[in-house]
Amino acid sequence: MTTEASASPPDARIGTESDRSIHEVTDFAIRIAREAGTIAMEGFRNRELGIDLKQDFHDMVTKYDRACEEHLRRAILERYPDSTIVGEEDGASEGSGPLAWHIDPIDGTANFARGMALWAVSIGVALDGEIVSGVVYDPANDHMFWADDRGAFLGDEPMRSWGFPEPAQATVVMNFPLPRDLVHLPELALEQFADASQQFAQVRALGSSCISLCWVAAGWVDATISFEANSWDVAASALILRRAGGTYRTYLDGAEQPEERDYLNPHYYATVPGGDFGILEEIMRTQSMRPLPANR
Repeated sequence: MTTEASASPPDARIGTESDRSIHEVTDFAIRIAREAGTIAMEGFRNRELGIDLKQDFHDMVTKYDRACEEHLRRAILERYPDSTIVGEEDGASEGSGPLAWHIDPIDGTANFARGMALWAVSIGVALDGEIVSGVVYDPANDHMFWADDRGAFLGDEPMRSWGFPEPAQATVVMNFPLPRDLVHLPELALEQFADASQQFAQVRALGSSCISLCWVAAGWVDATISFEANSWDVAASALILRRAGGTYRTYLDGAEQPEERDYLNPHYYATVPGGDFGILEEIMRTQSMRPLPANR
């Protein structure tokens, strides 16, 4: 049993496997996230990273991304051999059981590769399609964010989202406009960024979706938006944010989408409770009209 999670009560069972509770899944995910974080820390600020490019020079991967994902997959399949695993580096493997694991071994690889302590291991677990457990571990700062039906936690401490609901006092993390955003309506994107910069007290770019969402959950920032996310980017952190009392919304084709399985939706907008940020809603409506990449 890890120090981050309390003992699991005899409810919240997984399918017909009555001896394995959701809480046990969370405890297991916490453990393997720490193990993957230890592997990644061996390469952090190490010049021998083995950096490769995926699609272009904006999208990199290191040998530590691969090593961490290999460790996570191996550990998951040893413990839950009928699982489906959806990972950033090695794609999806289809299992016959009710559990699906959405894993990002290093979310924020560009930060990791340059020695910036803004990256994390992300593990979101779905039961029959619904995310029931989420773990985000930031090894460089030893921040363990996690959530399930017990609530949201930072280490042992319960976590409640709070912050400033109006732009003049608020800090927003805008992972926008990224180079991929400037392919679509580039003039509008830059104009919208300028408008947000004028309206918000502070505008930041963290370079990690799961860190950005967890910081909203913790009340360290007040809102964040991003486009063309994948399930492994948000499955864990969106659950953590919601369990902390924050708001997570997704958009597609200019319209807000239903909450059910919205970790599969590509464009998201998240705020602390009561956040009223009209410029961000405008950005979501207009920029979510874009066509999605063919490889999604």
